[in-house]
Amino acid sequence: MDTYKCNYHMHSYYSDGVLSPAELAKKFCDEEYDVISLTDHDGIEGVKEFLESCEGLGIRGVAGIEFDTKLENEGVEYELHILGYGFDPDNEELNSVCSRLKEIRHERNERLFAALNQMGFGLDLEEMEERSKGGYVGKPDIARELVRKGLLSEPREAFTEKVFERPEIRSIRKEKLSSREAIRLISEAGGTAFLAHPAKIREIRGERGSEEFFEELEGIIVALKKLGLKGMECIYPINTEEEKFRFIQLAGKYHLHISSGTDFHGDGM
Repeated sequence: MDTYKCNYHMHSYYSDGVLSPAELAKKFCDEEYDVISLTDHDGIEGVKEFLESCEGLGIRGVAGIEFDTKLENEGVEYELHILGYGFDPDNEELNSVCSRLKEIRHERNERLFAALNQMGFGLDLEEMEERSKGGYVGKPDIARELVRKGLLSEPREAFTEKVFERPEIRSIRKEKLSSREAIRLISEAGGTAFLAHPAKIREIRGERGSEEFFEELEGIIVALKKLGLKGMECIYPINTEEEKFRFIQLAGKYHLHISSGTDFHGDGM
């Protein structure tokens, strides 16, 4: 049976990564991957460059995206990331929605930067947007900027109560698509929708890895399956061997495809 080295989850500087789509294609080609997908957050600006680079290098590239979404299920609102693969990057509605999400992110960033500057960080959103090669500014970019300014020793520190986990920052949220809408968009553009990194779903009430956790996750999968979900990212860097086994088991139970991704950003984040 043929086996393939795959990475279906990575980010370029069109979202919160540091490499260009072409640089990503070259990196993973050099590492002898067989199939790779660029899955930038809420946007597909880098997809065509990525696919053309993959073709030139002789590696199979797959059009991808990662939507930030919300799902209401059993009285709980979950923040879920939905990955889409193999869609038409020229799909008119998909491009229109991505343009709207870009505007929403900018509006959220204006509120976020105002709050961060009240905390004394002295950040300039306009300057960061101009400096960004892809025009995107997200939390990982802010974390890198805080390190560059000497306010943190490493980007990961920003994702603690020092910065982003503070209540006044966590309360600043951007408008998200519903999971239903994201899955519909992906499907109608000719693609396939997957649930990203299930171990990172924060709203699940059970402790990660517990039976309560897996029972609640199963309820989420059932709800998403009804909306058209076709797969789940079962192999992911933070997953334990037990979690990988249980995720693959759940995928099999609900006839979902299994994917593997590293969520590569380019700087260990």
